Amino acid sequence: MAMRWTLGCDAADPHRIAAFWATALGYAPEPGYDEPDGASIIDPDGVGPAIGFLRVPEGKTAKNRMHIDIRVAGEPPWDLEERERLIRTKVADLVRAGAMEVRDERYDGELGHVVMLDPEGNEFCVA
Repeated sequence: MAMRWTLGCDAADPHRIAAFWATALGYAPEPGYDEPDGASIIDPDGVGPAIGFLRVPEGKTAKNRMHIDIRVAGEPPWDLEERERLIRTKVADLVRAGAMEVRDERYDGELGHVVMLDPEGNEFCVA
């Protein structure tokens, strides 16, 4: 049986970054979690892990060792034009929510994923 788990993240502004990731992932604030130096979001369907954000004094100094990939295009086989449309739509939504687009990664001429930065500069991908 799989274990229930939570992803813990450091943050400069836990409430701001939790709000961004709730928007990005379709999550919601965790009921009853009300801490000035922390925030937690949950999958409203109870499938995905909770994600907690705790305030830390130091800023981000290097590339993430782990990051979230947002998979909007589903599983193969893909209609490649529709897959790219879904990725571009999500990227545009995330830019409006405060993320920054960094670069496209292409494989054999096809869009593999888009590398982005969340509002605190953490790398993630949209595929």
